[in-house]
Amino acid sequence: MSHPRTVQNLIDGAFASARGGATINVYDPATGDLIATAPDSTAHDIDAAVESATAAFPAWSALEPKSRSARLNSLADLVERDCEAFAQAESLDTGKPLSLARSVDIPRAIANLRFFAREILDSDVDAYENAQGRSLVHRRPLGVAACISPWNLPLYLFTWKIAPALAAGCTVVGKPSEVTPITAWMLAQRCVEAGFPRGVVNVVHGRGPLSGAALVAHPKVACITFTGGTATGEAIARAAAPDFKRVALELGGKNAAIVCADAALPEHIAATVDGLVRAAFTNQGQVCHCASRILVERSAWDTFVPALIERARRLHVGDPQDPATDLGALVSGQHLLKVAGAVEGAVKDGGRVLLGGARVDPSMLPERVRAGAFFPPTLIEGLSPSARANQEEIFGPLATLIPFDGDAEAIEIANGTRFGLSATVWTHDDARADRLARALDCGTVWINSWMVRDLRVPIGGMRTSGLGREGGVDALHFFAEPVVVVRGPRERIEERAAT
Repeated sequence: MSHPRTVQNLIDGAFASARGGATINVYDPATGDLIATAPDSTAHDIDAAVESATAAFPAWSALEPKSRSARLNSLADLVERDCEAFAQAESLDTGKPLSLARSVDIPRAIANLRFFAREILDSDVDAYENAQGRSLVHRRPLGVAACISPWNLPLYLFTWKIAPALAAGCTVVGKPSEVTPITAWMLAQRCVEAGFPRGVVNVVHGRGPLSGAALVAHPKVACITFTGGTATGEAIARAAAPDFKRVALELGGKNAAIVCADAALPEHIAATVDGLVRAAFTNQGQVCHCASRILVERSAWDTFVPALIERARRLHVGDPQDPATDLGALVSGQHLLKVAGAVEGAVKDGGRVLLGGARVDPSMLPERVRAGAFFPPTLIEGLSPSARANQEEIFGPLATLIPFDGDAEAIEIANGTRFGLSATVWTHDDARADRLARALDCGTVWINSWMVRDLRVPIGGMRTSGLGREGGVDALHFFAEPVVVVRGPRERIEERAAT
């Protein structure tokens, strides 16, 4: 970039800086360069955005689903038109490989918009009939939706929230992460170009304690959807409780991968290792569903662990712009220190580092990115299941290795945290896979795969990994209140007579 971009809020159809004039500096984590300034918004900006969304709600919610669908498809067309610009910005903002932004993040954002544009056309009224009468279930949009998205998959998860809200007939006040604001600002520009009426989509940038807290506490916000850390999710739930606001929270995870002995047999081990390397280290391990605890059946340990180490060692850490790069930079220098601190803590707790474990030597990186926040894929063994590194979310390219004997022990270890987001099971014994999957306390279990997604199915977590579900009709129903209208027997008889 030749000069930093100036990110702005979108409020009531117009772009503007924060009312107080304060800004946040945004840095490229791969180079340390200043790449943008974003508004450091406060409650005054949130008030304006919520008032705008409130005023726009009656007309937007009254539109036929096909009209809302058309706007979402128009927005998807514009993102698709500019997909390379979005991919470049996403890589720059997050430090992730450009190849990943091109192949996953931006295509998925487009798919989110198109999916809910299509899904709303089939989700109007449900009808049920019995001898006592006929019940119709209408779904009434809730009102102003607060959509708060994280920094790890910025556009991917921002669209995952605003698309169903808009499709269902809600108006939106979106608050993207202040760490990675650029693609949300670009999306706001395309919302204006796509012809969304003033106030239907508002995007306010700022820090959580200022703008985020004001948004979730605002009395005219009807519902809140948030993806991020468990501590923040708890604070949001507490803030929403007095007004009984509807809340959906996708929070942290400490996801287990259970590797059964047959998955390490010669005919399966290559696929298992490749799948687990992807599950543990995609996006530098900065995905809520990453496998951060790898449980290996003891009889396969000596075969599987060396193969996993060798495969992870071949991952290329480097310049996100390089097509050969597998792992780019962590999102910030501050986050790098957190990951490095977790490794130090694991060693103090008795862990042995088998791979990685320390910041990448800058001299081993291309000159352009030597000031970046690069950390290698890291594998650690020798820790008890109760050790901090096996209980706390680290959110980086670090996975622990834990042996187990038999399914009962595997289930006990896998379920032995406060989290319950997802898990993977690696076995070609279908009955065993089914038994394990049914016993795991988490929202999603992938068998011999990871992050295989059908947008029609719900996704979310149990316990401190979240509340509610996103995806498919579950997402649309979250943003609407079911209203039941019942026609009694006499009305049904008169209706039949008339026909």
